[in-house]
Amino acid sequence: MTILGFSSFSQTNHDWNIFRGDQQLTGVSSTKIPDKPELLWTYTTGDNIKAAPVVSGGNIIIGSTDGIVYCLDLKGGLRWKFDTGNVVEAPAIVVNETVFVGNLDGSLYALDLNTGEEKWLYKTDNQISGSPNFWKDGATTSIIVGSYDYFLHCVDAETGKARWKYESDNFVNGAAACIDGKAVFGGCDGFLHIVDIKTGNLYAKVDVSTYVASSVTVEGDMAYIGDYEGRFSRVDMAAGKIDWQWEHENTHLPFIASPALKGNRVVIGNNDKFIYCFDKNSGKLLWKFNTGKKVDASAVIIRDKVLVANTRGDLSILGLGDGALLWAYELGSAVIGNPAVAGGKIIVGGLDGSVYCFGD
Repeated sequence: MTILGFSSFSQTNHDWNIFRGDQQLTGVSSTKIPDKPELLWTYTTGDNIKAAPVVSGGNIIIGSTDGIVYCLDLKGGLRWKFDTGNVVEAPAIVVNETVFVGNLDGSLYALDLNTGEEKWLYKTDNQISGSPNFWKDGATTSIIVGSYDYFLHCVDAETGKARWKYESDNFVNGAAACIDGKAVFGGCDGFLHIVDIKTGNLYAKVDVSTYVASSVTVEGDMAYIGDYEGRFSRVDMAAGKIDWQWEHENTHLPFIASPALKGNRVVIGNNDKFIYCFDKNSGKLLWKFNTGKKVDASAVIIRDKVLVANTRGDLSILGLGDGALLWAYELGSAVIGNPAVAGGKIIVGGLDGSVYCFGD
């Protein structure tokens, strides 16, 4: 099986429509950020923020554990809010001026980006903790989302009608990456699953772990995946086997964060407090950086820089080349969802319930 590196979706400098920047979940932004970003504004929601924000058309979309999805403008003003009735931990995605977002009662909502009006509601049978993704096939757009009901769901983006469900053997916590008509995800059953988006049929699954909580990054035939036992793997999807695998010889702490991938470098944070950068082809450790507290939020690569956050509330910018610390800011509140980076701005949510915007 050959998987081509094709995508129908391109991110602009001003948008961050999905929590990892693109359908392959590579965590890369092409915008230019200031060398020393300054805090521009904050907006406070009604409870903790665990979800990563997204940015589309001058709108910031972020969910809160108060059950509300908030839409802010780029100056921090409220445009609209929508009450889903239950905790929102999953990042939203914006496709064709529609916001798709799930909550912990298993509801997937489609909302109008400009008004917040509900378009449709699709119900899974357990909580949605991961971001939806999407795939376009001609005039048809599919929304793909995992649930704790063990299924990966494929839903028509226009109507909210189910297309298919693919059953795994445990919870689906992270998002599925999409590439060349395939949905690729790691399940809490420990397998990397590769599913045809048109039919819902399984292409292959690869045993990588006992538990995968994070989302997968894909490029060409390769998938990059961290697991709960502290292993980080590159999986050859065409061959159906692990290409290389790294684990710390002592700690074996979880990878909750997802990888970021650019050029020959792949970057990921671990619960052992460190950010690790590997050569994507060999698995060689190129550098590591101690953030001082465990890392749940996924890193974002911005040109030649890496933006990271930890559960103490430290934001840091590192050099992609050597991991050197270039800038740091203490929010004072834990961050577990990765920042959105678009239009020269950094948007991040904290467990104190606040949305923070940095720029110049």
